[in-house]
Amino acid sequence: MADHSEEACKRVDVSITRVFELLGKRWTGPIISVLMERAVYFAELRRAIPGISERMLSDRLTELGTAGLVVREVDEGPPLRVAYRLTAAGAAMEPALKELSLWAESYLRESAEKGC
Repeated sequence: MADHSEEACKRVDVSITRVFELLGKRWTGPIISVLMERAVYFAELRRAIPGISERMLSDRLTELGTAGLVVREVDEGPPLRVAYRLTAAGAAMEPALKELSLWAESYLRESAEKGC
């Protein structure tokens, strides 16, 4: 029998909640996926993620930077260019993200095929 008490509801894993509050936002996954490969200039990153606006990309990169997962690096140029790369903490997500990708291929295949 399921436990529906108030105390049971308070036992939600705080770490998982924090992860999904950050990574569950739209566009965050694709941004991290692109940055897993290498450091990327802002314009390249925007081109790599169809449909994302400059404002949204900037906002997500700021959030990821605040969380300590992404670093902003300015190349003085000319021209002035800004690149982003994952920190050690951001890069450490790679094994977990690969596992999620495998899971999605196995269990979300029907949904993904419908979107094509």
